[in-house]
Amino acid sequence: MTETPIADPRIAVHRTRLADGRELIYFDDADTVLPASRAVDERDLGPRPTTAEMRQDVLTGEWISIAAARQNRVVLPPAELDPLAPQSPGNPSEIPSRYDVAVFENRSPSFGPELAAADAAAPAGARASLAELRRVGLERRLPSIGRCEVVCFSPDHEGSFGTQTVSRARTVIEAWAHRTAELSELPGVQQVFPFENRGREIGVTLGHPHGQIYAYPYVTPRTERLLASIDAYGPGFFADLLHRERTGPRVVLTGEHWTAFVPFAARWPIEVHLLPHRHVPDLAATTLDERDELATLYRRLLRGVDALYDTPTPYIAAWHQAPVHERRDEVRLMLQLTSPRRGADKLKYLAGSEAAMGAWVGDVPPEAQAEALRAAIEGAAE
Repeated sequence: MTETPIADPRIAVHRTRLADGRELIYFDDADTVLPASRAVDERDLGPRPTTAEMRQDVLTGEWISIAAARQNRVVLPPAELDPLAPQSPGNPSEIPSRYDVAVFENRSPSFGPELAAADAAAPAGARASLAELRRVGLERRLPSIGRCEVVCFSPDHEGSFGTQTVSRARTVIEAWAHRTAELSELPGVQQVFPFENRGREIGVTLGHPHGQIYAYPYVTPRTERLLASIDAYGPGFFADLLHRERTGPRVVLTGEHWTAFVPFAARWPIEVHLLPHRHVPDLAATTLDERDELATLYRRLLRGVDALYDTPTPYIAAWHQAPVHERRDEVRLMLQLTSPRRGADKLKYLAGSEAAMGAWVGDVPPEAQAEALRAAIEGAAE
């Protein structure tokens, strides 16, 4: 594979392998104080788990990965046994060296490590594969090919994307773009999804500041529904959506290249969407200027969300990107930040109507939430 270019040449990339063969990539801050050399992972690790199986839900046509190896994940370990911290004599963690940002293949992945046959990377093969994946039948099974990666934002034990410096936030964005570009080239990958889960209320099992990237072997259900909406609306879907929101009452933060807003029909008590002003299908297609502004703007947004209450807010930050092989001129990159927090000590739980039927009821008027977020962002400490 040809080395993926970096938009900011000051951010250095170092590749290596973990003891069981998984890839580990270090991304150094532009103002790093770390040496270029990296330690070798000398752990004695067992074999990697076999690739999981995915089964089709005939009622919806959706694919469900049955990944039993995920039962072995570490759950809320003490700080001295943090598996995402740099290795130490008493902590044989996943990362052998001190780092700024580190990305490695998940030890217990939902997809992969197996990939499709190499010829599936060709566009014609990808289209045929998508048609087969969208076919519905009884008891259909396929291997859960793809890749799952962990993105460590910092060597510190606690924090999130919003607690990082602007320089570190910029390095993480470069890592997301780099990994999106490379994962999109893997045989059989149909969509790449960077995300951050923050807070125990969301189900986070590691307090270490980190996110993940999934490279799926299919187009996800949420994106399939988006494609249907684009078809129903017609040309100019995202341009019209952004124009309407930018001229409306729900904008919470805007810059030269990005705008964040509470959507018109927000499902969650806290929900913010962030769109680029220019049509780009994914993070890999963003420019240096867009990434630079995003590092500042996105960090401000997250700090504002945290400033709504006296304690940090749990959230899911989901980067929705266009499918790898189709409709990239129609689907625009979008961040969707959602939180179940509907008060200082209240959470929204998905009960019968929402969990069983997908029929949502919003608890907070979107305009009121936008007003609260604007005030929180304005008052958030840097």
